[in-house]
Amino acid sequence: MLFVSIRKDLTFWCIGIWVAFHSLNNFRIFFDISYDYCCWVFLSYKFWLCCSVLIWEFDGVSVLLQVITKESLLTAQKEDLRRVMEMLFLREHHARTLLIHHRWDVDKLFAVYVEKGKSWLFAEAGVTVVEHHDLDPSPPNSPVMCAICIEDVPSNETTKMDCGHCFCNTCWTEHFVVKINEGQSKRIRCMAHKCNAICDEAVVRNLVSKKHPQLAEKFDRFLLESYIEDNKRVKWCPSTPHCGNAIRVEDDQFCEIECSCGLQFCFSCLSQAHSPCSCLMWELWAKKCRDESETVNWITVHTKPCPKCHKPVEKNGGCNLVSCICGQAFCWLCGGATGRNHTWSSIAGHSCGRYKEDKEKNAERAKRDLYRYMHYHNRYKAHTDSFKLESNLEESIQKKVSISEEKDSNLRDFSWVNNGLSRLFRSRRVLSYSYPFAFYMFGEELFKDEMTTEEREIKQNLFEDQQQQLEENVEKLSKCLESPFDQYSENEVMDIRMQVINLSAVTDTLCQKMYDCIETDLLGSLQLGIHNIAPYKSKGIEKASDLPISWVNNADKGPVLHCGTSVQLKHVSSSADSVLGNVLT
Repeated sequence: MLFVSIRKDLTFWCIGIWVAFHSLNNFRIFFDISYDYCCWVFLSYKFWLCCSVLIWEFDGVSVLLQVITKESLLTAQKEDLRRVMEMLFLREHHARTLLIHHRWDVDKLFAVYVEKGKSWLFAEAGVTVVEHHDLDPSPPNSPVMCAICIEDVPSNETTKMDCGHCFCNTCWTEHFVVKINEGQSKRIRCMAHKCNAICDEAVVRNLVSKKHPQLAEKFDRFLLESYIEDNKRVKWCPSTPHCGNAIRVEDDQFCEIECSCGLQFCFSCLSQAHSPCSCLMWELWAKKCRDESETVNWITVHTKPCPKCHKPVEKNGGCNLVSCICGQAFCWLCGGATGRNHTWSSIAGHSCGRYKEDKEKNAERAKRDLYRYMHYHNRYKAHTDSFKLESNLEESIQKKVSISEEKDSNLRDFSWVNNGLSRLFRSRRVLSYSYPFAFYMFGEELFKDEMTTEEREIKQNLFEDQQQQLEENVEKLSKCLESPFDQYSENEVMDIRMQVINLSAVTDTLCQKMYDCIETDLLGSLQLGIHNIAPYKSKGIEKASDLPISWVNNADKGPVLHCGTSVQLKHVSSSADSVLGNVLT
């Protein structure tokens, strides 16, 4: 049973229980509590979450990550709309406005409703719900004056919104066309002066499709895509070319996930999976690696500008009199222009015995920064290259396993090989990205004013000790897995097996300790809100499961289980279905 489906069903069970209790005065008297408290207990999103987690843990299901495909996008959106519509007794366009305002977070919307009431909830989102009852309807085909075009039109050619304002269909259609073309499909308001009521989506779709069918499809597409564009829990997969999938996360948004297309990425910044680096650290590191900043540093360290043409000149000899291709001679020691006549000890018309502090400091700083960057970059690249090579070893290792299984031996279980290989991949990735983390954590670019020199040195020693231990054990594990165990005797294979099992456990523990160190000892006292990192997952980056699209519309039987998800979806209009082919393409 999936976590989100449990919470959805539990939501409505809690609401039902609350309604029943609300109607029984004896319940309040017996427990000596107020109705408000009952409402809070049963409608609090925290209560749903706690109950859901208990059942979730009982079923042994991991954190929910779901892939929303082109086919299931409308299903997911309609389900959230249904929950709000049934809870607050609203029409679809009002429910959509509330959800867009709360970024499609149904739990947050319900929490605001419980804590602050329906009036405050509607006012904050700009929703105007006017109960209008036309007690004296106009006779069919009787003329009605449209207040927009000031013309009399038959009543059957007019449309009245739920706010009570009535205009001719032609004016409504033109109003809708303008708003759709302006990109306001998600919140088309009534034409009446100072009326903030949201127009019924069904009316918009019906009127626009008669004259502009393609624009009606565009309108539906905008409404559909708002589930991703305005939803903080749903994001497009950043694959290139785009796979057409979106990912929905029901738990921590600072996580790393794997789409069904195979791409692994950070859900927060949509770049490649990069923990234990924070998103900001990885952004700076990626930019530093791809731009020419370090080339500039190299030029600063190894060249000097010509005093005449200002082009960088590299010294290729031992003499300190350097000649530029422009013809200008200058002193390599100070960079000043000189004549060409010189001896071993002096240059004609020039003397540079004075110390230039600023220039020397800048050159030394650039040189030191370059060496520091190269230290971390070389190790980052080495482990990244090792990860790629070890990924290619998987096929050869499987061949060794097949050969070993065919032998007449008591050893039949080689699952330790695959487990060790998975642990090697996971640990190697952690080790690789630990170097960009260390580059910024202990440098002066991000945390210069937040740590003293002594604090930085202590934290750096602590981190590097753990990094070194992890590095040693990862290399040992890699060596064991690369060994030709298919050619070993049974006793030798048993020894390799125990080493792989032990090293796998050790590297897993060291990775967890490194993450704990980063979160508690390093980032814990600093800008943790800016530098959140994805938590360590022992089993590796979690794969998102496909969101099921087989729903049942059976009000009598209630929710029906499909692929582990318990929901019920109301009828979806055919015009909304038709837009699916145009979405995500």
